[in-house]
Parts: sequence; structure tokens; C-alpha cells
Amino acid sequence: MNWIQVRANVTPDTAEATEESLMAAGASAVTMQDAEDQPIFEPELGTTPLWRHTIVTGLFSADDDIEQALNIAANVYAGLSQKPAPEFMVEILENEDWTRKWIENFKPIQFGKKLWVCPSWCSAPDPDAVNLLLDPGLAFGTGTHPTTSLCLQWLDQTDLKGKTLVDYGCGSGILGIAAILLGAKKVIAIDNDPQALQSTLDNAKRNNVPSTQLLTYLPEDKPELEADILIANILAQPLYDLRDQMSALLKPTGLIAMSGILEHQSEHLQQHYANQYSIDPSACEEGWVRLSGKKNALN
Repeated sequence: MNWIQVRANVTPDTAEATEESLMAAGASAVTMQDAEDQPIFEPELGTTPLWRHTIVTGLFSADDDIEQALNIAANVYAGLSQKPAPEFMVEILENEDWTRKWIENFKPIQFGKKLWVCPSWCSAPDPDAVNLLLDPGLAFGTGTHPTTSLCLQWLDQTDLKGKTLVDYGCGSGILGIAAILLGAKKVIAIDNDPQALQSTLDNAKRNNVPSTQLLTYLPEDKPELEADILIANILAQPLYDLRDQMSALLKPTGLIAMSGILEHQSEHLQQHYANQYSIDPSACEEGWVRLSGKKNALN
């Protein structure tokens, strides 16, 4: 299988912003490498390598729209750093399993009081907790990124029992599967990437979620319904564009949670939703924001 590698040679003060922008653009894995070619996989959030020259590399599927991904990366970078954007170099790789190297460093993580996300190759730290076994494969969403973390924490503290939930932009399926393990009755998972839908189904099977309980759809094939809850961990611009489409999937007084929003985008996006929703105080992690609220009864 072929891959597309996007590389940038950056300084330490822009390395983190470059990494975040590639992840937001949909990279399956991001690595950092110094002048001596010593790789670091998934550095601690909030830290920056101290190398004077850092190569940041994002790995994309050959099926990805790289032009669109680079545009997203540039927009996200501009929101994170005042420094000039790096110059990205694009090349095609063959049969390089960089993703497998990356996920070897993916460790169990706790979200909230009762939810753990565990790699499928690790034992659950707390067998009595709600344990979600995950193999992210080539779809974004492991819980390590602040946007996913914010959504998982929200799910952990929300009453999901017996509820129908829409996971819009499902990626690896982590949010929808977590919702079912936390008590949701049914999940409608939507993504415009067929590979993400397959990853969602694979991870659902890994967690013994019946196929009748988690259904996957491309956006153009999504069913008509009025769900109790909708969660969307995507990016700010799609959240602007999809407001009415997502609202149509949610019943009056239904709950919504959204992430993939940078801090400077939060206030304006909140205003964009304010005429249809009562918005809760926002939550922030590592410069990313989660907005949540309740749909107005008359909408």
C-alpha cells in the first residue's frame, strides 16, 4: 500500500504547532526527528522538543486529498502560531508501516471517572471500569489528542442510558463506541471517509458491539432521525457549514457536543449556534475548545 508523507523542517518554537496542524488535517501518524534521525513518537502534550532543527512528518493515506489536507494544516497552524508557516514537502512512500511504529507507543488512558481507552494489545488497567479496546489503524481518534479527550470526558459525565447518539465525523469510532459502552442504546456513525467507517466497524467488533447497535453511513446516505445526542469532533469550518444538517438530526431539547475548535474560534462559533441552542460554558484543553449545549424546544 502506498502512503503520502508530508515533511517540514522547523525550529523548536514551531514544532508543536506544526504537529497539531498535521493531526488536525487528518494525518494517520505524526513523528518528530532531530538532525541525528532519532525519532520521537507522540511527545507529551504541551511539550516541545529542544532540538535546534526538527523534522516533523505527517503520514497520510494515498487516498487522502493532500491539497485539502495542506489547506487545513495551514489554517490550523495560523491559529496556533504567529511564526511564518513551514514549507511542506510532499512525497510518496511505498510499503512503509509507520502507523504501526506509532501505535506501539499508544498506552491506556483514563477519561473522567469510569472510562478507559486501551490499545487492543494491552491489558485493561482496571478490569471493573468501562474499557474501550481500540486499534486506531488509519483513522484519526485515539484519545491522545485534546479534541478527542474533551469529547470523551463529556461523554463520561453525560447520562447516555437508553439514548440514541449521532457521531458526526466518527473517525476511528472511538466516541460512538464509548457512548455505547457507557449506556447508549444506539449510535449512528457518519464520516465522509469510507476507511474511517471500516475502522469504526472493526473497533466496534473488537468491543463486542453488535452491528445492529452501531450503524455507519456516508453523509449522503445518512438516515432521517431525531437523535437524543449529537457529538461532532471535526473542525470549526465544517461545524459552521453543517450546523443546520446536524440540527436536523437532533430532536428538540437534544444535547450537542462539538470539538476541533481553536480558542480564538470559539466565541464566534458559539454565536453561530446560539439561535438554535442554549450553550454551556466551554471547556478548554491545550488550546482546543469543546462547546456543548441543548437544542431549543422550538427548533
